[in-house]
Amino acid sequence: MLLGCIADDLTGATDLALMLTRHGMRTVQVMGVPGADTPIDGVDAVVVALKSRTNPAEEAIRWSLESAETLLAGGARQLFFKYCSTFDSTDRGNIGPVAEALLEKVGGEIALVCPAFPANRRTVYLGHLFAGDVPLDESPMKDHPLTPMRDSNLVRVLQRQTRLRVGLVPYSVVDQGADAIRAALARAATGGMRFAVTDAVSDRHLVNMGAAATDHALVTGGSGVAMGLPDNFARKGLLKKTEPGWRMSAAKGRALIVSGSCSEATRGQVRAAEAAGIPSFKVDPLAVAQGRLAATDIASWAARQPASRPVLVYSSDEPANVRAVQTELGREAAGALVERELAATAMALVEKGFTRLIVAGGETSGAVVGALGVRAIEIGPEIDPGVPWTRGLDGRGLVLALKSGNFGAPDFFLKAWDLLE
Repeated sequence: MLLGCIADDLTGATDLALMLTRHGMRTVQVMGVPGADTPIDGVDAVVVALKSRTNPAEEAIRWSLESAETLLAGGARQLFFKYCSTFDSTDRGNIGPVAEALLEKVGGEIALVCPAFPANRRTVYLGHLFAGDVPLDESPMKDHPLTPMRDSNLVRVLQRQTRLRVGLVPYSVVDQGADAIRAALARAATGGMRFAVTDAVSDRHLVNMGAAATDHALVTGGSGVAMGLPDNFARKGLLKKTEPGWRMSAAKGRALIVSGSCSEATRGQVRAAEAAGIPSFKVDPLAVAQGRLAATDIASWAARQPASRPVLVYSSDEPANVRAVQTELGREAAGALVERELAATAMALVEKGFTRLIVAGGETSGAVVGALGVRAIEIGPEIDPGVPWTRGLDGRGLVLALKSGNFGAPDFFLKAWDLLE
């Protein structure tokens, strides 16, 4: 193993594993803190998928450090802490506390910070994170039900989360290339900075950023930063790159879409699927809470639908409706309730012969994969930027597309199946 990665949610881990695979590293993704029996041998990179983005900071730190211990013991020469391209966090964490703990663990002098992913229109300019053409705090992320982002200035956001000093490597430096970035990071470290938010508005910036961090013990960022890391190992003669496949074989079986994300992108994908005639079932959290709806009811409905088409089960809803449910049930309770019901539905349908699953939403993906007992996956072809098909390594032949809520084109639920054979 050359690169050990720790991601704070499942879909973010898959996004990162895809990026590393695309750039030539044999990569395995494992679910949860790896143990002694976790299959991490014989690969170039291991990505640990934690469900720690919105957990208590102390728990996120503990899981991340335990994962780091296993990765370092397995030979990892560099650690990568992956978080969302929208820097999902609150003033109490968890990005800052986890990054601080990992930096101390590896004895790093400084770590760059960059969630940019230009392919999905996430860019950083003068320390401000943009979603498309607007600052993050003017985007729909300002109303995220768990991590509302009300400040686009990442230097300020991160400084509120950590005791360590946070600096900035601005666009004027980044645009000069890897050597300029490397020198700026060294100057920042000399000046007492331990984290450096680094601007990026193009893939070229991210590749150069990765090259600049070749000797850093810890790198933090979105998956975009990782596109520059494999070449570092190749230049040192440690990595022989591999070519990814463009299609994935899948066992015979029915197709299921499970959507728990309430992001604008996923809501649009749900509308497109319904408009295309895909049978759909909208889960009412209040009906579940009141005992009027159960996973067995949803699974029975899905099993009765024509086998020739995918089936869509979703709880995705407009922000006002989500807030109303949260007011009734409590924010955390409402989220946990929906995750459990969607996961139970997926498990029941896998038992009925559904083998091809798209799951939308990081929390939902974590719940579904946990319920199905999938412990490790291999990475397949990319459907849309940041979202690949994957296959479970447990012998059952399940193929899974685990999609971040914000990712994917409007027709994602329609076209993904074309990459399976």
